[in-house]
Amino acid sequence: MKPPPRLRGAGSPRRQNGAVVSLPRALSKLGFCSRTQAETLITEGRVCVDGRIVRNVTLRVDPARARITVDGQPVAAERKVYLILNKPRGLVTTRDDPQERATVYDCLEGLDLPFVAPVGRLDKASEGLLLMTNDTRWAQRVLDPASNVEKVYHVQVNCLPGEDMLERLEAGMELDGERLGAKSVRVLRAGPRTAWLEVVLSEGKNRQIRRLLGAVGADVLRLVRIEVGGLQLGELPRGAVRHLTPAEKAMLDVPVLASSSLFRPRPAGSIQGR
Repeated sequence: MKPPPRLRGAGSPRRQNGAVVSLPRALSKLGFCSRTQAETLITEGRVCVDGRIVRNVTLRVDPARARITVDGQPVAAERKVYLILNKPRGLVTTRDDPQERATVYDCLEGLDLPFVAPVGRLDKASEGLLLMTNDTRWAQRVLDPASNVEKVYHVQVNCLPGEDMLERLEAGMELDGERLGAKSVRVLRAGPRTAWLEVVLSEGKNRQIRRLLGAVGADVLRLVRIEVGGLQLGELPRGAVRHLTPAEKAMLDVPVLASSSLFRPRPAGSIQGR
């Protein structure tokens, strides 16, 4: 495999394919580390671009052409990795936690993997299907609301929901200045005091299901994501991780959409990506 062509200066004009990104973003796209970790490395003077030490985290480069080194070692693009993890309850979806709580990266210990990042999030109390990858553009397309990738959740609530509650959840509502709603909601099974719901979302907003259910008077007892874009969690054990098969990855290969936020104009100097 040939190495990527080398750059003749980090200040080259923006290419037509929009490959110029911030230096922290470039290190993330190359699979070296997270953007937060990259910012620390840069401010510590450990990163060079085309032979020069860079301490400016806003510097923009083309990761396919710039010669980037960290501690004198070249940074090259890693192989693309696509993982499915059955996230256990109690783990936070972050690389480094200031409170030193257990994270989803604990499930990856001992595996021969490049740096990968979660595709979206599951909060600490939630569990189930979590995708992880170092292919940032693929992750962005999966997450973009314009891609309309459905996510299916099984949710246990502390009540027996009636038709009026289900209709309110599907109709949606304004909460904290944000429009929230579910694509569909149905009762899976009910006991004397609790019930399991199947909730389908086509976009992801912070704690969306918990906020919606709280607004109609229901508390969430368990929340498990079982499916993303047709890819099902299946029998993957809790805490286990595996590579997607080519067929599974193809299920989530969302076409590039002209209306996607990935291709909306961005202010000069802004950092691309999520």
